[in-house]
Amino acid sequence: MTNGRTSSRWCAAGLLVALAALTASGCERGLLRQFEYDEDLYLALDGTATVYVNGSLPAFVALRGADFDVNPAARFDKDRVAAFFAGPGVRVVRVTSSRRQGRRFAHVRLEVDDIRKLPQTRAFSWATIRFDRMDTLYRFHETLGASANKAVGDVGWKGTELVGFRAHLPSKIAYHNAGPDNLLRGNILAWEQALAERLAGQPLEMEARMEPTTILYHTLWLFLGSMAAAFAALGLIIWWVVKRGKDRIADAA
Repeated sequence: MTNGRTSSRWCAAGLLVALAALTASGCERGLLRQFEYDEDLYLALDGTATVYVNGSLPAFVALRGADFDVNPAARFDKDRVAAFFAGPGVRVVRVTSSRRQGRRFAHVRLEVDDIRKLPQTRAFSWATIRFDRMDTLYRFHETLGASANKAVGDVGWKGTELVGFRAHLPSKIAYHNAGPDNLLRGNILAWEQALAERLAGQPLEMEARMEPTTILYHTLWLFLGSMAAAFAALGLIIWWVVKRGKDRIADAA
């Protein structure tokens, strides 16, 4: 019994050490960073997109010049937030809120008919977006220019806040400028900038080139190929069993 309990304790201790190591690694690699403002773009090859925007109300005011009450005790005006992000070809699907570090945050989901027209809306007017064919590839290119740099007073910023931009691309990436230290895998790219740099209007350029067939398309063909190979192997086994049976009958006769 003692040996069993000791073994269980060592296993539990090992699991805790592994979990601590993973957590430390995640923090070190930036996976657990908190952003004052961030965008998640889910892009399709036809130019449609789903965009998730998360940010503190002071960040929306300071960066984009929104007319929001930055007082964390004020009532959250969901309709005002939705109206700020809506525009031609841009539908606000959901608006929620949360609190963090004494500030109110808004979380917005948008459906976009054409990603190239997104900068026509007030919320994204700082961006210039291109999405087109480049030889045999699709190219996504976005440049962020000046912010509103609107004063919001003392809202608790410490000078270490970050803004982030992530692109979830629909097909295999052939090129990107997210840098060699880009930590996200697969078809997800991330760019970061200090909030102070974004407020000052320091340009941020994001570019990616991708193949003209979606990852889903590749996965489907891989699945069909695997199924075909499995059926071929099954057919070969059945043929071999039947042949063996016939050979035994012939030998017996």
